[in-house]
Amino acid sequence: MTCKVLLADDQALVRAGFRGLLSRARDLVVVGEAATGDEAVRLAARTLPDVILMDIRMPGMDGITATRRIVSDPSIPGCRVIILTTFDTDEHLFDALSVGASGFLTKEIEPSELRRAVAAVAAGDALLSPGITRRVLERFAGPRGPAPVARQRMDVLTTREREVVRLVALGLSNDEIAERLTISPFTAKTHVTRAIAKLSVRDRVQLVILAYESGLVRPGG
Repeated sequence: MTCKVLLADDQALVRAGFRGLLSRARDLVVVGEAATGDEAVRLAARTLPDVILMDIRMPGMDGITATRRIVSDPSIPGCRVIILTTFDTDEHLFDALSVGASGFLTKEIEPSELRRAVAAVAAGDALLSPGITRRVLERFAGPRGPAPVARQRMDVLTTREREVVRLVALGLSNDEIAERLTISPFTAKTHVTRAIAKLSVRDRVQLVILAYESGLVRPGG
């Protein structure tokens, strides 16, 4: 299936570069370009992209605010956002995660990695290295402590599903979870998918956030 991609960046040269890189993949098609956050929101509603490559710093509405509006809009179902920036800071990382972004990349990414990243996010996978994910979420969860509502939400999971969610939050891939629990990768993926459905979260990133908020995983492991 063809993956529809929307580009949102205030620099025309950057957008042209991304369009050129993505056009080399047969299963990716750029359906629009936005120079501001407001334009990105409007184009997303009109073109219904599968993935948006979203810059953080744009005139008017920034990329974080635009992401929040897009992922919370029921008229744009299944749209996933990859935040692209030159600023690799904890503040931006957590802001992107907290509003529902499915990935975070710096603009120095290699062309082949960018195409793989878009395909991965379109398939529902998270796009954050385990090290970055844990660094940001541990910083966020540390001073707050577990949230009672988040703890209650975890009650819908089976013991095995809770165990799988904990390993996801620790940064393990499906293959690594399968090896740790002596199950097949397909079974590991099934447990992750069921946990996402039961907890009504968007994707693997939001699953990790909830695991930290609930206290299922504590800062430091």
